[in-house]
Amino acid sequence: MALSAAAAFAEIARGTEEILLEDELKEKLATGKPLIIKAGFDPTAPDLHFGHTVLINKLRTFQELGHQVVFLIGDFTGMIGDPTGKNVTRKPLSRDDVLANAQTYQQQVFKILDPAKTTIRFNSEWMSQLGADGMIKLAARQTVARMLERDDFKKRYNGGQAIAIHEFLYPLVQGWDSVALKADVELGGTDQRFNLLMGRELQKDEGQRPQTVIMTPLLEGLDGVQKMSKSLGNYIGITDAPNDMFGKVMSISDVLMWRYYELLSFRPIAEIEQFKQAVADGANPRDYKVLLAKELIARFHDEDAAAAAEQDFIVRFSKNAIPDEIDEVTVHSAGESMAIANLLKEANLVDSTSEAMRMIKQQAVKIDGDKVTDSRLMVAPGTSAVYQVGKRKFARITLTA
Repeated sequence: MALSAAAAFAEIARGTEEILLEDELKEKLATGKPLIIKAGFDPTAPDLHFGHTVLINKLRTFQELGHQVVFLIGDFTGMIGDPTGKNVTRKPLSRDDVLANAQTYQQQVFKILDPAKTTIRFNSEWMSQLGADGMIKLAARQTVARMLERDDFKKRYNGGQAIAIHEFLYPLVQGWDSVALKADVELGGTDQRFNLLMGRELQKDEGQRPQTVIMTPLLEGLDGVQKMSKSLGNYIGITDAPNDMFGKVMSISDVLMWRYYELLSFRPIAEIEQFKQAVADGANPRDYKVLLAKELIARFHDEDAAAAAEQDFIVRFSKNAIPDEIDEVTVHSAGESMAIANLLKEANLVDSTSEAMRMIKQQAVKIDGDKVTDSRLMVAPGTSAVYQVGKRKFARITLTA
């Protein structure tokens, strides 16, 4: 991708939460030299969802701009256990678990990244060689007071919750990875701020030019409220079946669609702005949601699967039986799953739970076009879908925790 330094910066900055420091990055881009772009992944869960891909998409942008992407698998840090966002000590993974998950990660990320332009590294390469003496010297570079500046450590300490000594090592090891790789840029989520800045500090100590830190936002899930998470059920997995992927994308709100375009689509910014203008001028948002769904399915499956998923969606919704405008309803669950009959009543699609049970028995209730056959179905908090009762009652219902 032959772009000027200014245009390259604009593309990199698209959809980012924060860049530290912007002027540094512009200077590095202006040199025209390929930069070393680092992103670390602890292989603690082998299945990725669209929320994970926000950062990986940014790595792809750097690849297209001609930079060297290092996909760092934290096989060493994975055995420590990432304490980020945790209120308890995370159970370390076994070596076998780490390697098995790492293999799955590689298979999945290459649906986005170019394998020929990606360097896979494991941080055990240098951390295992550091030895006990090296780890002690590394630990001596920071104080307990400095570590307690980290938000999640501070909360656990103030709340009287245990912090294991080895957890303090995690930010130091992640920072030392940047030293070992001589990283020019490191990418991470907003929840990684402390660890990312640690890399800058350690690089300065070693006489290296400090890395630029790029933080990507946490993608909202299908409910448009909480971050995408498998535990909340509001996610789209990159290994989801094409039809499931299509239905989930179509279930998001029209407002959330633009957020997904910004963070997940590879379309140029100018083209997405044209889409927004077309909708503002009266075009149907659903048409652009279809384009987004097909783009994402083609990425993780192929073009034929995307076309077939669109046709299946049309058939399931009886060739546009679904209205152009659907009421959006939010129902609160107090953190527990809710029986579908109660959900339909709370959303005012039925007058009573007995009516809901009767409509289900008559096969007159659908979720994303699929008939509901189990009147005892429980709906998990964090999910969002289009519900239909009879021929004319529709609502996009989001069940919040």
